[in-house]
Amino acid sequence: MRTRFIIFALVLSGITAQAMAATDEFDFNNFAITETGDADLTTGDVTLNAGANPITVSNFDIAGIMLGMSFDDLEALFIKTKSGLYSPREKDAVVYSIQKEWKYNLDYECRQQGIVVPDELKQCVYTLARDRGLLYASELHLVRENTGETIDVFFTSNADDNVVWRILYNNDVNEIEGAHEKFADQREKKILAFWQSVLDKYGAPNSGTDKWISTNNSYDPMMTAYYGSLDLVDMGRYTSDIAENIQSARENFQAKPYAF
Repeated sequence: MRTRFIIFALVLSGITAQAMAATDEFDFNNFAITETGDADLTTGDVTLNAGANPITVSNFDIAGIMLGMSFDDLEALFIKTKSGLYSPREKDAVVYSIQKEWKYNLDYECRQQGIVVPDELKQCVYTLARDRGLLYASELHLVRENTGETIDVFFTSNADDNVVWRILYNNDVNEIEGAHEKFADQREKKILAFWQSVLDKYGAPNSGTDKWISTNNSYDPMMTAYYGSLDLVDMGRYTSDIAENIQSARENFQAKPYAF
C-alpha cells in the first residue's frame, strides 16, 4: 500500500510540475530583455534625383524579409523550420523589449505592492509585462555562416502588431586583411561586385547615389546602401509605434486614488 502511495505521489507531483510549467512557458533567464531605446537613425531630408520617380520601397526585400512582416512569420521561417539560407545567431538570436514608458509604469505598480528588492522588482515588472502583452520580440539576429553575412531585423511593439520596421544587412566586402596593394585591389573588386548585385536587384538609386525612396518624406519607407551594408527602414512606422505607446502608457498609469 505504501509503495502505491509513493508512486501516486510521484505521478501527481509530475503532473503538478507540468501544469506549473505550462503556465509559465516564458523563462526570462533564457532570453535577452531590454528597454526599448531610441533608434540609431536620423531622418535627414531626402529628394528625388532629377527625372527620377518614386519607388515602392515597401515591396523591397532583403533575403526574403520585407517591411511589415510579422515576428511570428519570421520565427516560423528562420527559427522553427530553419528553411532559409540564414540561421539564428548562437546567442540571443531573439531579443525581447518593454517600451520604456510602460516599464516605468510597471515599476511603479510593483513598488506600490511593497516590492523593492532589485531582482524581485525586475521579475515583477517582466511578469506583468508578459501577462499584459507589453513584452514583445523587438529584434531577430540572423547569420549565414559560410559567407559571414548578418541580418538584424527590428520589430514594432504589440501595439502595432509586432511587425518589421527595419532590416539591416551586413557583409565583409569593406574589410581588408592588410595594407598591401593586392588587398586594396581585392576590396575594390568585392565592393564593385556587391554594388552591381544591389543594382541588379533594386535598380538605380532615385535619391542621391545611395538611396531608394518612396517619397520626399524621410519617414516613408526608404533604403540606403553603404559599403557592404543595406538599411531598409520604415521610420514612420517606428515613430508612430513609439508615440502610441507613450500616449497609452500615460493614460493607463496606475496612480493612487487621491480624493480631495
